[in-house]
Amino acid sequence: MSQPSKQQFALKLNPCRPSFAFDMNDEEKTIMQEHVVYLTNLMKKGVVKVFGPVMNPAAPYGFAIVEADNEGQVKGIIANDPASRINTYEYYPMMATFPQQ
Repeated sequence: MSQPSKQQFALKLNPCRPSFAFDMNDEEKTIMQEHVVYLTNLMKKGVVKVFGPVMNPAAPYGFAIVEADNEGQVKGIIANDPASRINTYEYYPMMATFPQQ
């Protein structure tokens, strides 16, 4: 029996304010450190393929590519992300191309 194929999704983490990347307070920094640990753990499990800040000078934001069984799993990833307590996510299905292994 073959496994169902995974789907890729692009996640955009929208900061709570345009200057967020430059002026986080201590509580926000702690939450974002928890966010990095959370996504790193998902990366070790093969769910997150890449993540990090996009340093757009006009409006920095976070970005990740995840591989999931379905949209519901993506919603769960977002709901459990500590960063969701202070920021918002948008996500979109992605037709990703990966290197051949």
